[in-house]
Amino acid sequence: MKQVIAILVVLLFFMSCKNDAKNESSTINLNENTTTNIDSIEKTANEIVEKPVKISVSELKTDLTNKGFKIFDYVDEETKDTVIMQQYFIAFLKKGPIRGQNEEEAADLQKEHLAHLKKMYDLGYADISGPFGDDGTIRGITIYNVPTLKMADSLANSDPMVKAGRLEIEIHPWWAAKGFPLR
Repeated sequence: MKQVIAILVVLLFFMSCKNDAKNESSTINLNENTTTNIDSIEKTANEIVEKPVKISVSELKTDLTNKGFKIFDYVDEETKDTVIMQQYFIAFLKKGPIRGQNEEEAADLQKEHLAHLKKMYDLGYADISGPFGDDGTIRGITIYNVPTLKMADSLANSDPMVKAGRLEIEIHPWWAAKGFPLR
């Protein structure tokens, strides 16, 4: 019996020492060097986040093709860089046949419409959306970054404004250089 108690005491002692070691290693010692170390870590983390990972043209082409996107490439004569062109789908949002909603209904539809466009952007399906600055038949556009016309059409027609008939959709395939920013 004494041996069992002795073994238990020894085991409890070792477990206690192990927990103390864990607690010590997770404790941060705050001294004058801490600010410098944290600033250095934050700077390094920001540099890592700010520098996008570059993949090769071949890897990008394979990735896009595997996802079902239509692409082609060419070599820029001036820079000698390979430019990848990707097919996107541009949706023209046009005035729909049902525009008789009262002011409150129209305002609610507009909120739902904007929430839908934000969701499309957040999910990576739409790269850019916006209204036109005139009061013409075409009210705005959305550029869908999806592999098929069927998918773009489905996403565009799920817009609450389209469902309510306040807008209608006209979609066209559109080619743009992959990764070129708006200016």
